[in-house]
Amino acid sequence: MSTSVMPLLPVRDIVVFPYMILPLFVGRDNSIKAVEEALEGNRLVFLSAQKNMLDEAPTPDQIYETGTVAMIVRMKKLPDGRAKVLIQGMHKAVIKSFEQTDPFFKVKVENIEEKELDVSNPEISALMRNIREQIEKIVAMGKLLSPDILVVMDEIKDGSKIADIIAANIGLNAQDAQQILEQTDPLKKLYKVNEHLLKEAEIISLQNKINNMAKDEMTRAQKEYFLKEQMKAIKSELGDNDGKNEDMSDIRRKLTEIKMPEEVKIEAFKQLDRLERMHPDASESAVLRTYLEWITETPWMINSEDNMDLEHAKKILDEDHYDLEEIKERIIEHLAVSKLNKKIKGPILCFVGAPGVGKTSLGKSIARALGRKFVRISLGGVKDEAEIRGHRRTYVGAMPGKIIQSLKQAGTNNPVFVLDEIDKLGADFKGDPSSALLEVLDPEQNFSFRDHYMNLPFDLTNVMFIATANMWDTIPPALRDRMETINLSGYTSEEKIKIAQKHLIPKQLNENGLENKNIKFTDKVLLKIITQYTKEAGVRTLERLIGKICRKTAKLIATDKNFPEKITPQLVEKYLGCPLYISEEKNVSDEIGISTGLAWTQYGGEILMIEVASSKGSGLKMTGNLGEVMKESATTALSYVRPWHSSMV
Repeated sequence: MSTSVMPLLPVRDIVVFPYMILPLFVGRDNSIKAVEEALEGNRLVFLSAQKNMLDEAPTPDQIYETGTVAMIVRMKKLPDGRAKVLIQGMHKAVIKSFEQTDPFFKVKVENIEEKELDVSNPEISALMRNIREQIEKIVAMGKLLSPDILVVMDEIKDGSKIADIIAANIGLNAQDAQQILEQTDPLKKLYKVNEHLLKEAEIISLQNKINNMAKDEMTRAQKEYFLKEQMKAIKSELGDNDGKNEDMSDIRRKLTEIKMPEEVKIEAFKQLDRLERMHPDASESAVLRTYLEWITETPWMINSEDNMDLEHAKKILDEDHYDLEEIKERIIEHLAVSKLNKKIKGPILCFVGAPGVGKTSLGKSIARALGRKFVRISLGGVKDEAEIRGHRRTYVGAMPGKIIQSLKQAGTNNPVFVLDEIDKLGADFKGDPSSALLEVLDPEQNFSFRDHYMNLPFDLTNVMFIATANMWDTIPPALRDRMETINLSGYTSEEKIKIAQKHLIPKQLNENGLENKNIKFTDKVLLKIITQYTKEAGVRTLERLIGKICRKTAKLIATDKNFPEKITPQLVEKYLGCPLYISEEKNVSDEIGISTGLAWTQYGGEILMIEVASSKGSGLKMTGNLGEVMKESATTALSYVRPWHSSMV
């Protein structure tokens, strides 16, 4: 076998066969130098496919050894620096050694001598006839093949040459074409070509069948879809990405960058792959896109760092709330334990008290003391379980429940989470939301909370849940069992005065633009408002009345009239009207027929003047709308007095 040394031209995604004439675009500098070197000599160049088409600078071990010696017919330089080369394959050869690697490859090749295959042999003749029939069948089904192939098959008697010519024209991929090129047994080569022809005929047949079925059932929308897909393919070939591709790339980038559990990431990429294969106008496309947006915006592993400075926390709590020492002490205890044990699970606190005593605002203070985000959801009147757990994606307009929505709003997975008015949860045919909260508020279960919409586990153990309620008894027992109760009793008048001076008055002065006007509220004035205009355990109504007085004062200032810097009891009655409540005063001296009673509720205490009269008989008759406690107290008093009366008779 003869050998020769010539320039090597690595080609990408194509295999050149002998007798093949085709143009090549040469763009790499070393390849252009190899072509120029060949043109200066005998115009021969060795063409061999590289194993990875993406390699810009393949090494010798990344190039197939078997290739084709070709002659450069002509070369034309292009304006962009590339060269267009017309080549003609001559014969096969194999690389024996690399003689030069820089600035281009020079190789020593050995020609491959293939034995001729007599087509008159019955087996070969039958095989050739079958190959011819397959080619005719493929051409008849619409495959773009040169009709000259059939003429060549009649003229050429060498089966090996026929196999090479057919393999070069039926559009094989680079790997399959290379296998045929490397095959030195002509009979095996023909069988391999026949196999590919049979496969190609089957594919074309199925394709035509699908096209015919589609044509019969294709609607206007389907036609538009078909045209859009063709346009997308054209744009893709031209390197022009449409908006959908940009959106998909953006979502994929976010999913790659965001920290999330492995289970969540696997499911997210699975749904993204589905979305990429889906037409943008499909109804499920919008559903999947929204679902993936929720996944990317949910703070799976994003948390804020806790401020574990106990003195700082105590200072914040004292600034925001007067008294409430028991609650403050409980919060400080939690911080102390968390500081010593990082693995502690967040407690579920439930603040129980009358409206306006500061349950919700206390949650805000805890968040500020810890340096966490604060979120609040109102549970009053919630009757649908889906409000907590979300709706399944199969429903139109489905979205996650309030838990996931609030976490997204917070942007962290460890906020202070206030469940307001938990005692006012309802239940109907849509489910019991209190049952859905059982998992949320159980530290032993909420590490894998599953929202129906997301259907992915979310760890809620880092969340500090705080529930608020007006009545403890109306909370379901199973839910009460999961919470630690802290009672907030109503404030006394003295406490309300302190709260007003420290918090309510500065707030209202600021909201009404009076912070620089030196408006003074005396304790006497505040006591008058508290006792004669409010009847509450908290300070909500008190704040509204202070705000009303501030607005009246702001009106005077805005109209350039004289305004009082000191609020007096007379001004209170002028601004608020006649007192709504007049307190009973205790008798300084005993009166016949009058008994003094005491009443207390969460809204405050009161002195009661009860009229009594004796009459013949042994029983006790009570008139009026007395409560059970009052009746019991009267009966107890009678049982105490009766022995004394008997001894005096």
